[in-house]
Amino acid sequence: MEARLESLTGLRWWAAFGVFFYHMANLAPLPVSELLDLGNYGVMFFFVLSGFVLTWSARPGTTVGTFYWRRFARIYPAHFVALLLAIPVFYSVSPDPEQWWVKPLDVGVLLLSVLLIQGWWSSPVVFFSGNPAAWTLTVEAFFYALHPWLQRVLAVLRSRGALIVAIALLVLSFGWRMLEFASPAVASLPIPVPLSRLAEFVIGMCLASAMKSGWRLPLPPWTVLAGGAALAFVLTYDAGTAWLDPVREFVRATQTEWVLVFCTLLIASVASRDALGGRSWLRHKWMVRLGEASYAFYLVHATVIYFVLGFVGVQSLGWWGIVWYPPLIIAALALAFALHLGVEKPVERRMRRWWDARLERKQATESAARHGGDPR
Repeated sequence: MEARLESLTGLRWWAAFGVFFYHMANLAPLPVSELLDLGNYGVMFFFVLSGFVLTWSARPGTTVGTFYWRRFARIYPAHFVALLLAIPVFYSVSPDPEQWWVKPLDVGVLLLSVLLIQGWWSSPVVFFSGNPAAWTLTVEAFFYALHPWLQRVLAVLRSRGALIVAIALLVLSFGWRMLEFASPAVASLPIPVPLSRLAEFVIGMCLASAMKSGWRLPLPPWTVLAGGAALAFVLTYDAGTAWLDPVREFVRATQTEWVLVFCTLLIASVASRDALGGRSWLRHKWMVRLGEASYAFYLVHATVIYFVLGFVGVQSLGWWGIVWYPPLIIAALALAFALHLGVEKPVERRMRRWWDARLERKQATESAARHGGDPR
């Protein structure tokens, strides 16, 4: 059984926290908006981490049906409740034109969100339907559907093979971005978002597969974080530094791919530190608790922000806007922990117990049939 990498759970909180700051700009924009915009890449971190965690925790003998049910039990109950909370905030029978985030009530569109397929549409009205944050669950559901089959392919690769696949995907990501700049026809291809984000998930899978084969990244997390800080500097700093302009231009043109490299290295370095038994403040009990509630926090944070926005409107750009951040973080956390402790975890446990009991009864019946006995 593989070791628990609790530091990755702590990292999940910071990714969700970054997404919160990104969306807060719609309520209380700050003078460092370019820096806060980078919080949107927390979603990318989640996709890479999802591939890593599912592969790291995979156990021999787990059936495809069991895997799918466990994933459904993990994400759907909290999603459904968060959707119910979001509908009154983001929908109205007669929307106010000044509240651009409120859409006309459309049961058909909402049904797509209930089924977690809204992310396959390019129209923003559909893509961000229901709970706007839940488009990522469409992507995750697609990843979950593919994981058992991708896992079988990776299982035949050793650490070197898995790392080669990960590096190849990173290189291809840069290459595709360059091709988009060179060819407007390529840039306009209608590629569904779940397909366009698949490489992030597979890279995470490759990292976990390589680590399960014994590979460890020989970089301490602080060096990766320093690299991330340098990347953020290049992406956001505009002072007169002519010598830096060519570098900045290239990095900004390919910033999504550079952030993907950063997420990949950060997950690998933190996971390697945990696997080697190194110390990490990310394993502190409160970091782990926040990380465990990060999914619920992600689901409700936009609902809290836009609920308040509906009452107070967009605030003026300036540092005074920071006063809105602490109370909204506290409100979103309170709602997130209520969802996490009241719905997400208990319902998941019950659904998993029901499935496990069903499998036990099925196995007992089959065993009795083979031996001609009574299954009771």
